[in-house]
Amino acid sequence: MRAEELLILAVFTPGIASIFILLLRKHPNLREAVTIAASIISFLSIFLLSKEVLEGPVEVSLFSIAPGIDFSFKADAFGTIFAVTSSSLWILVSIYSIGYMRALKEHAQTRFFFSFAVALFSAFGIAFSKNLITFYVFYELLTISTYPLVAHEESKEAISAGRRYLAYLLPSGGALLAASVITYWLTGTTDFKAGGILFGDEFALKALFILFLLGFVKAAYMPLHSWLPTAMVAPAPVSALLHAVAVVKAGVFGVMRVVYYIYGVELMSELNLGAILAIVAGFTMIVANLLAIGEDNLKRRIAYSTINQLSFIMLGAAMLNPSAFIGAAMHIPFHGYMKITLFLCAGAIAVISGKDKVSELDGLGKSLPLTFAAFTVGAIGMSGIPPAAGFISKWYIAFGTINADNLLALATILFASLLDAVYFLPIVRNAFFRGGSLNFKEFDHIYYIYMIVPLTVTAIFSIVLFLNPDTLNVFELAKQAVNDLWGVGK
Repeated sequence: MRAEELLILAVFTPGIASIFILLLRKHPNLREAVTIAASIISFLSIFLLSKEVLEGPVEVSLFSIAPGIDFSFKADAFGTIFAVTSSSLWILVSIYSIGYMRALKEHAQTRFFFSFAVALFSAFGIAFSKNLITFYVFYELLTISTYPLVAHEESKEAISAGRRYLAYLLPSGGALLAASVITYWLTGTTDFKAGGILFGDEFALKALFILFLLGFVKAAYMPLHSWLPTAMVAPAPVSALLHAVAVVKAGVFGVMRVVYYIYGVELMSELNLGAILAIVAGFTMIVANLLAIGEDNLKRRIAYSTINQLSFIMLGAAMLNPSAFIGAAMHIPFHGYMKITLFLCAGAIAVISGKDKVSELDGLGKSLPLTFAAFTVGAIGMSGIPPAAGFISKWYIAFGTINADNLLALATILFASLLDAVYFLPIVRNAFFRGGSLNFKEFDHIYYIYMIVPLTVTAIFSIVLFLNPDTLNVFELAKQAVNDLWGVGK
């Protein structure tokens, strides 16, 4: 199969699968088989495509929108990192979702799997967009497709969370569209190009950068973050989708696209925009962690951790050097695997024990050893402790701050990682070394296997990626992206 065909297959498989999921709504086994099959096909096509991308970008243009703007896709090294992350995790979340939804006898399961597939279709479209306009279309589709997932429970709290979700993200999308139109007006194109495309008045370009940041509220930087912890009312697989696979990663991915492929390193440095991004990221990292320490709801505590970890990526992007870029790019998949492990563990704990508060978890490690062992891997990874992959990406980001001669950024990284340990490691200690009891909830225990296997696999991969960072080609792709941006393989 030609590389261009792999690209089309990768992007459109989940969209086609979403149609079959609706048609098979009265046949749940077939509906879920389609979900699993689509996730596998997407991953295999993207993994094969990643090997082609190492030889050079792959492009496909579908139709023209305006002079200088096509609705088109381009698989480059950086975008493929995001796509590999999303596609590989979709397989595991799909398996987990079957067990979770059936164990709890959740309603509207067809809507759930349909929305999930459309969300992944959007994520792949974002990853492979050649320009800002194509990016915007899929970025907004991601917002719309994930709203039913956030509001899935249809309780008063869930509906309120869904409304807040849209209240933040839809206006943010408007800001992104405005920024894209201004970029087209200034340059005559919106194509992503290594080294950037912008030029013009200093004040206008600084104002445009702020507008772009407002367009990427999905990155959940503070103070525009409250939609994310509120969205934790959604089922655990949705939380995993929001935090590890698609939504928030689309936000930080977009920030990095603009920094390196719309502005470029030289212009970012000339305008001192890296400093602005670093201030936003550093503030978010510290405050999010302080809020996490006082949060008793397990999923909300993990949510604040996500806000912190996303800003690690943005801080790496702000350093504007190859080492920090590699760390930020690799933290997209590495954080994805570690964070999805934590959310899948939280969901399994809630389904099996009915407990969702940190203060209720004492002693549960003895009854749920696999779940809490996996949780431990995710926890040490968030803290940047070996042998989890988070150590590798944080090391590169930290080294990048040294190369940038920014000791304040380095201190922020170290302090934020210490705070990660402060609010995650006591959960592990109390689960294994304090007394407590567990009354298992009644459900078909075959669904227990559906949940435990994926979270075990994500935990194992969080360690495998430490031992071999190039397991999914992400390290080679990151180095290729550096070569594209700086013209040197580092």
